Amino acid sequence: MTEIPEHLLKRSRERRAALGGEADPADAAATPAAPTPGTAVAPAAAAAPVAAAPPPPPVAKPDPPYVAAYKKRKKVPVWAMMGLAILPLWAFMYVRALTPGPVVVRGPLGAGATLFRGACSSCHGADGGGGAGRQLSDGQVLLTFPHIEDQLNLVYTGSQAFSIAGLPFYGDPSRAHLGYNGAFMPAQGAGFGGALTEAQILAVVCEERYGISGADPESAEYAKEYETWCSEDSAIYEGLQDGSITFDNITTTAAGADALPIGTQPRPATPKG
Repeated sequence: MTEIPEHLLKRSRERRAALGGEADPADAAATPAAPTPGTAVAPAAAAAPVAAAPPPPPVAKPDPPYVAAYKKRKKVPVWAMMGLAILPLWAFMYVRALTPGPVVVRGPLGAGATLFRGACSSCHGADGGGGAGRQLSDGQVLLTFPHIEDQLNLVYTGSQAFSIAGLPFYGDPSRAHLGYNGAFMPAQGAGFGGALTEAQILAVVCEERYGISGADPESAEYAKEYETWCSEDSAIYEGLQDGSITFDNITTTAAGADALPIGTQPRPATPKG
């Protein structure tokens, strides 16, 4: 469309006015209408803001090879993890089941080891090696007391009772050179103020002979003594425990025809033979 110059439009209007013609509609459209008094002129509508374009989505970086390998690796099931967790406990219990338990010694030897530690080791040493008291290990107690009855008698009465009774030695006379050593063996029997029962004295003596001094319970020399006095099935030990047997009334039925009396008073010992 061609735009008409302003001076031509003015000249056209003047010409019409002179001829008494009507105003050009184009002029009316071009001339703005005057506002009516009391009427507010509405402001032109503000232009709508233009929305900003959204940023492009971030580009995901590929996982490092070790992460990708971890994601591809198969996961361990929960039940398998629980099984692996208790595996050390199962192994411990399995080993414990295969480990043999401690050997439990019954009869007088079982009780004698405990009694020796509590009543005798302070003088004779934990292993019987001697100290304030005589050495008991390495067969020494067997040399002094070839007969168990003589040792039982001494432990019950104590060596001071022997000295008071005028007995120059205790045990085998061949050991008389030992003397009393200036320190008396304390009495362990109740009749002399001791704290051990007769069954406990037998248990201690069995420990000193077979556990410390080394007597062989299977040898021809000690097999009968062991079976009669110190074995788990010893009738004498059982009788001393229940009170049916005492050191004063041990009979040949329980101890054998060749058994010596024990007694609860000092008495001369019997030589080996």
